[in-house]
Amino acid sequence: MSSHSASRIILDRRNFLRSAGGGLAAGVLLGSAAPQVEAQGGPQAAPEPITHAGAFREMTDKEKVARIASNSYPIRWIFKNRSNMGGEVGGEATVAKMKAKYGEITMLDFPAFTKKTFPGVTKMDMWSSLFGDMDDKSQYVTSTIIGYNGKPRPVIEFDPSTASGKQWLEKMANVQAKEGVFCHHISNNAPRDICDLDDGKRKAGVEVAKKWLDGAAILGAKSMRVNSGGPRIAPCPLPNASSYPKNPEIEKYLDQCILSFKEMAEYGAKVGVKVTLENHWGLTANPINIRIIIEEVNNVFCEASPDFCNWEHKYLLYHALNDLAPYAHTTVHAKFWNRFGEPDVQRNVRIMLNNNYTGVFALEYEDGPWDGIEGAQYLYREVMAAL
Repeated sequence: MSSHSASRIILDRRNFLRSAGGGLAAGVLLGSAAPQVEAQGGPQAAPEPITHAGAFREMTDKEKVARIASNSYPIRWIFKNRSNMGGEVGGEATVAKMKAKYGEITMLDFPAFTKKTFPGVTKMDMWSSLFGDMDDKSQYVTSTIIGYNGKPRPVIEFDPSTASGKQWLEKMANVQAKEGVFCHHISNNAPRDICDLDDGKRKAGVEVAKKWLDGAAILGAKSMRVNSGGPRIAPCPLPNASSYPKNPEIEKYLDQCILSFKEMAEYGAKVGVKVTLENHWGLTANPINIRIIIEEVNNVFCEASPDFCNWEHKYLLYHALNDLAPYAHTTVHAKFWNRFGEPDVQRNVRIMLNNNYTGVFALEYEDGPWDGIEGAQYLYREVMAAL
């Protein structure tokens, strides 16, 4: 089927759900599986409109909680770490305050922490910067990155390809099995320069991603985010001789990003882990660029993992999520971040459900009136209510 036909089906589906009052948000589909639709790089399944009565039923609490993952990022402050949080604004003070209130854990404690803090949740979204035994230097490599303030700073990061790193991953896998709580997604900051115009840097970033995909497979992860890299503010269009805007610079970065994600998706298919694009800075701040990359890569092991709040202005909060929702199948970040006022978490969950999303909602609190643990618990209640 052509991508045009698949897009038409998606629009028909959206229009049906609007007229039906968003019925999918209130329950689950009964009966046989929805018909599969193949579309270039886009949605993997787009069911025909269902108009008969009684097509949906209310989800049980067990079914709802199966759609939720804890997230280590919003509670990163209580993790034992190798000073990677020191570069964040207020990092050291927040670490001291949070650890005084909640104590200290490592990633090996995170499955048990998840069971205690989020009743019934058996899935985790794990942030790459918290991997490993912090006392074993052999598991880490040191890199220099440019911080949010534009200044270079060193970061110490887990290397899943070392012998000691692989041993830690196996240990983590055993802890998961013991606790019954498993890695679903890895939010990964380690692979860099994925769209860099220097092809040597780009290839090096892809190789780091492949090492992490191997590590993700050991943990049984279903997906792993890889940042596009490149400039934090994407190149802007400039007028050409006729004063009509043109942006050849962004094309260069997109070319490199598409090439990298093709390579990573092919590798991910071999080990059974999808690579995902999240709406972050640079290229992926604009949802159309994420759609371009996914459609050009045209591999089911490359998809979107939208974040509810990582946008550049308030009008993107819901409209951009609706654009990316058909390209997400495995993981989204259910986030609260008050940078544009209080976001409507339940509305965002319904946007995903009304686009036939059947994946997992990871609880990623960013900033607002609560601390990281309180904020994640708020998200847990909001997602459950919306489901």
